Amino acid sequence: MQPEEAKELLVRVQQGVISVDEAMLALRRLPIEDLGFARLDVHRELRQGMPEAIYAEGKETHQTVAIARRTMERTTGPVIATRVPPATAEALLEAFPDALHHAVARLVILRADAGQEPRGLLVVVNAGTSDLPVSEEAAVVAEAMGIKVERMNDVGVAGLHRVLEAQDALHEADVVVVVAGMEGALASIVGGLTSAPVVAVPTSVGYGASFDGLAALLGMLTSCAAGIVVCNIDNGFGAAMFALKLLRKRSQ
Repeated sequence: MQPEEAKELLVRVQQGVISVDEAMLALRRLPIEDLGFARLDVHRELRQGMPEAIYAEGKETHQTVAIARRTMERTTGPVIATRVPPATAEALLEAFPDALHHAVARLVILRADAGQEPRGLLVVVNAGTSDLPVSEEAAVVAEAMGIKVERMNDVGVAGLHRVLEAQDALHEADVVVVVAGMEGALASIVGGLTSAPVVAVPTSVGYGASFDGLAALLGMLTSCAAGIVVCNIDNGFGAAMFALKLLRKRSQ
């Protein structure tokens, strides 16, 4: 149940359309759904406007399918499974024929936002093709949540003219997500060009001294450009969620 649905339910009680007992019937289930192997936070949608995402990596296929089925039954908002192994994606598509599998982003979108008006414009920028799994994770999650997304791929600082040629989109953006590995310098470049909030995502892309993304993480954290926040290494999902919260607050 989303916050808007809870408000509508209370208004209907106030207007006498339904009884208090009928409203209690709609609200009576506990906020935790115990599946034995997982305890689902089914009231997260009511608190935050978004159902709990399903992190599929490390889970048995049948566990992910069971969590997805119960989440679909108990919520009405977007339902997203992240870091989905191929076999699990196949099982989810069999169980939910309307679901969409995004192989590069390692996502299965079980149910997307049905809203008509986009929440705002998010520009997702990546430094190189090797960063695509993380940048696509951010882009696809944002699209599933009703955000308009534009992509700027392969515009790393080794060829600075590439991002400068494509910077018009940065000036139109409400939020920008920058995804980069190696030394992570692209976040500072973009942060110096746009007036929009920038969410930087370091990736584990790079040679030995990049330390699986630690060098990019530290570079982004110590950026001299103002207005940059930094997510954890390879966390495109977290960047999309941060952008969603920014855009929701702006529209309230």
